[in-house]
Amino acid sequence: MSFAEQLVHIQGNMQWLGSSHFGMTETAKAAAEDKKQIIIDKLEQSFTAVGSAVKAFPEDELAETVDFFAGPKSKLQMLNLLQDHLTHHRGQLVVYLNLNGIEPPRYSGW
Repeated sequence: MSFAEQLVHIQGNMQWLGSSHFGMTETAKAAAEDKKQIIIDKLEQSFTAVGSAVKAFPEDELAETVDFFAGPKSKLQMLNLLQDHLTHHRGQLVVYLNLNGIEPPRYSGW
């Protein structure tokens, strides 16, 4: 995937998991052909939306089991999958930046 396609893929995954399992209201979807700022804006909107949905999600419902293509999973596992998927693709983006001589932004996770 290109750099833009990676960003669009991250957004699509957040949209899918957030709306399917955490009650997130979907935001506008980005396309790899969109201008850079449009992709970034839509990605930021999705981060905000999924963050709000997860914060508002009842903790006692995290043990609920849902159907998933890889087999039944708890909603907590789905939340971990959302984070792991993002981390995986963020790592790929850091490699892209390094290969192009661009210093990646510092990581801040907490």
